[in-house]
Amino acid sequence: MPSLETFEQTFWERHSNPKSGWSRVLVLPALLYVVYHRNWRLAVAVILFTAINPLLFSPPKSDDAWMTRVVLAEEWWTEEHEQSILGFSYPNVLNVLNILVTGYAFVSAYRKQPVRAILSGLASMILKFWYVGSLVHRYDRKRHS
Repeated sequence: MPSLETFEQTFWERHSNPKSGWSRVLVLPALLYVVYHRNWRLAVAVILFTAINPLLFSPPKSDDAWMTRVVLAEEWWTEEHEQSILGFSYPNVLNVLNILVTGYAFVSAYRKQPVRAILSGLASMILKFWYVGSLVHRYDRKRHS
């Protein structure tokens, strides 16, 4: 039986395929759509896709793709660098802000306020890209030093 460590390694390797990362970008808009339209069957499908997505793709052949380095940087940040993803220091504060903005997006979708849901969903995605972009920048500097 594979160990938890083996599973984690497989998870990170497969999740670092850029197809995994880029397809997960669509999860937040899909979930906001689900909440807005109260389509709970689609909610189950989106959540199931989110859960199995990192295992759907084979490991990438190289780490040239930016999205591959996003996942490698997240792993480096949390595992090797032993940092939390939440906190009040940069860049973790971006995730703290993102929780608030995403919560507002879901409340707006639930209240059927489409403009607010779309704008706060977009702000959430910008915060996430800012966060992972910062991690990639740090990861690339470490790799090339």
